[in-house]
Amino acid sequence: MSENSQPFEGNLNILVVDDEANIRKTINICLESYGNQVTAVSNIHDAEAEARRQVFDLAFVDLRLGTDNGMDLIPVLLSASPWLKIVVITAYATIDTAVEAMRRGATDYIQKPFNPEQLLLVVARVADMRRMEQRIAILQEDIDRSNPAGFFNSNHPEMQRTIEIARQVAASEAVIMLLGASGTGKTVLARAIHGWSKRAGKPLGVISCPSLSSQLLESELFGHVKGAFTGAVRDNPGRIAACEKGTIFLDEIGAIPLSIQPKLLRFIQEREYERVGDHQTRRADVRIISATNENLEQAVKEGRFREDLYYRLNVIQIKIPPLCERPDDIEDIANNMLAFFGAQNHKKIAGFSADAVAALKNYGWPGNIRELRNVIERAAILCQNEYIGTEHLPEAMAPRNEMTELGAMVSLEKIEEVHIRRVIAAAKSLHEAADVLGIDQATLWRKRKQYGI
Repeated sequence: MSENSQPFEGNLNILVVDDEANIRKTINICLESYGNQVTAVSNIHDAEAEARRQVFDLAFVDLRLGTDNGMDLIPVLLSASPWLKIVVITAYATIDTAVEAMRRGATDYIQKPFNPEQLLLVVARVADMRRMEQRIAILQEDIDRSNPAGFFNSNHPEMQRTIEIARQVAASEAVIMLLGASGTGKTVLARAIHGWSKRAGKPLGVISCPSLSSQLLESELFGHVKGAFTGAVRDNPGRIAACEKGTIFLDEIGAIPLSIQPKLLRFIQEREYERVGDHQTRRADVRIISATNENLEQAVKEGRFREDLYYRLNVIQIKIPPLCERPDDIEDIANNMLAFFGAQNHKKIAGFSADAVAALKNYGWPGNIRELRNVIERAAILCQNEYIGTEHLPEAMAPRNEMTELGAMVSLEKIEEVHIRRVIAAAKSLHEAADVLGIDQATLWRKRKQYGI
């Protein structure tokens, strides 16, 4: 191998499909010596079974498998794992064969006889490709969910302790539960824990439990097979398979339906699951981080949440304090956000007026960091001066807020927004807030998203 082409050690799970025992043994020894995990089988049937049971990054497939054609295995493997890279092995390489293999979804091909150096070069190329795909996915998520909150700089002792604990437990494999009111930054902290962990180079999947129906949530998490339910027109591997060796963050875990809870419990305990509509048991290595603003102990007492699942999720508990308890942090966070949104809108804004800073510090922030972000983004867009003043802040932050009085000349939508903010701020949980408002949790989730709460 050349100096610049090194195998990607210890991170690839590889399937080898070849009917020659010596070939399987040679590939196995060569690749495992560089820390990869290798599963070698001799026929299409066993290959399909392994693809259903495990998540692979790379597959070497011989085109002649006794009386079977290895070409037919390519779409089957890709159906189980769309991200899988398939390298065809053949002793009869032709341009037509290569074109047909690529047409069916193969990534590359290697001609028999081959030596270890050729094999490792192919693995290195595929590893680089997989690594780049994962980095692009992570970067895209960071762009889509960019948060300029200055989250990890705090003058508040409890918040400092929260960040320190998160850094310590990130290196472990422990299941983590994040506690905090809506908008406190639970998703930001979950991403940071993944980034600080040994799984950082692998995918992070984020699932908002209240935003999906029971059927869709189960399918999103575990996957489904074609025809499993109405609308299942193709196989879906699910987030667990897609996040192999990575992390899944389950936001608002208290909203997960009872019907799914035993399946999640089984996966956490045994690392085994089945896709919807499929009886094939699969295994995956995925870390679970969950978050809630509910009192799950109360939910357990009320029969809405399984006690055994609660204890499995609550191995390491990290609490994020609300923004209203961190007044000394507000100005620093706001300045950090202002720099971000000023640059985003091509404006040079020096800072906040003294009155604006006072208004920011005196406001109750029921929507926490998320609400502060929205306020600063709005102010940066509206501001045409050197400093942001109180005139650029929402009316809700004024000392006397007459707009919420019944009969005031404001829209119903604005009254609804303020009312929902106040109910959420006063309620002990989103479940209680939804009950007070007379709506279900899914509707409340949509309203929060609509108003940036």
